[in-house]
Amino acid sequence: MNITKENVDDLNALLKVTVEKSDYQEKVDKALSDYRKKASIPGFRKGKVPMGIVKKQYGRTVLGDELNRIVSEGLFKYVEEQDFEVLGNPLPKNDIEVKGDFDNPDTFEFTYEIGISPKVDIKLSGKNKYEYTKVKVDKELIDKQLEDLTRRYGKLVSGKEVGEKDMVLGQFVELNEAGEILEGGIMNSSTISMEFINDEKLKKEMIGKKAGDKVTVNPFSVSRGGSDTASMLGIDESQLGSISDQFQLTINEVKVMEPAELNQELFDKLFGEGEVTTEKEMRDKVKADLVQMFEKDSDKILTRRISNDLIAKSDIQLPDGFLKRWILASQKNPITMDEVEKDYENYARSLKWQLIQNSIFKNNDMKVEQEEAMNYTKSLLVNQYAQYGMPAPEDAELTQSAQQVLANQKEAQQIYDMLAEEKLTKYFKETVKLDEKEVDYDEYVKIAQDSNA
Repeated sequence: MNITKENVDDLNALLKVTVEKSDYQEKVDKALSDYRKKASIPGFRKGKVPMGIVKKQYGRTVLGDELNRIVSEGLFKYVEEQDFEVLGNPLPKNDIEVKGDFDNPDTFEFTYEIGISPKVDIKLSGKNKYEYTKVKVDKELIDKQLEDLTRRYGKLVSGKEVGEKDMVLGQFVELNEAGEILEGGIMNSSTISMEFINDEKLKKEMIGKKAGDKVTVNPFSVSRGGSDTASMLGIDESQLGSISDQFQLTINEVKVMEPAELNQELFDKLFGEGEVTTEKEMRDKVKADLVQMFEKDSDKILTRRISNDLIAKSDIQLPDGFLKRWILASQKNPITMDEVEKDYENYARSLKWQLIQNSIFKNNDMKVEQEEAMNYTKSLLVNQYAQYGMPAPEDAELTQSAQQVLANQKEAQQIYDMLAEEKLTKYFKETVKLDEKEVDYDEYVKIAQDSNA
């Protein structure tokens, strides 16, 4: 077998694959002999079918399978040995016919098209300057976090009237179109949280109501939809499409969240026994935790800024036509070219960023080692145990669990990607010049949500 490359341009090429009879004949003859032993054809005993009949019935199929195997293996080996990078996989050139006679097989020639990866060489230094956005952890933000913590560890007590953050216990009764109780309709006692009501008009109407008051509500406006709505009404989720959008809610009781006191009991619950003993220490601890939490988000914003900048400035050209055909051909479930075109810009952008990352890793001798992936996976597992309040198992058991996770190709890829992103962010922070800028929380959220930031 012989493979030659013909350049179409800098990003596209054709591979001519020539397969001689000596490359496939022995394998084809053996496969046909195996078919003959197993073939069951009327008029002949099993294993006694004349080879001529076997060849006539199975010859083209066996030859096609063997040629496909030889060509696929040959292309894979050829591409692996070259000094150029290929994007996607080689595709048969549809407008060039296979040369060769399947009825009188001898030499065959196949033509494939390939997309060639562009040369990408990214070098960063202290001359490259990027804004590093940090959130201003001020008194207002600390107060809000303290409020959330005291509510989370607080307790529900009976209240006189409905407030913005209260829980309402009541009875739901289905109404008809005239606003009257529907005979045989749904009736169920449940609870709703005022914080989850999306209808601002209804929310305003309910605030100040007391036990015994009645309000007409749309059940979908006072729940989070789907199973939550069905559970609230005591019905199966499949029934939601046929129910009324008007229910009478009779308020039976109002529950108010009474925040936990800022005392030693709360300090111990939050930070461990004796770690924090005063409100000032707690505020300092909360501030440090917030700074650490927001640092990860700041890192992501920085990486996104740099990626947007490098993609724009690198002007990477791709073999777009080939890649679109490859995407179309490689899908498990059939899609149309219109669907490929619709999402191609996002795909191309992702591919360009991948090429840039590869260049940075190569130029700086960065890699993710297997041992790093193992240790990282074990740390993730330890964190999972901690979330459920459980101690981590012995190292041998933890290692075995980590091996099982990494044996899953999809999960292993996610872990390697996370590690690569961490290394990349660390490289950026150590290499480029950071222009630190503090903004208030609301502005920070806007920047974090802006993909172009």
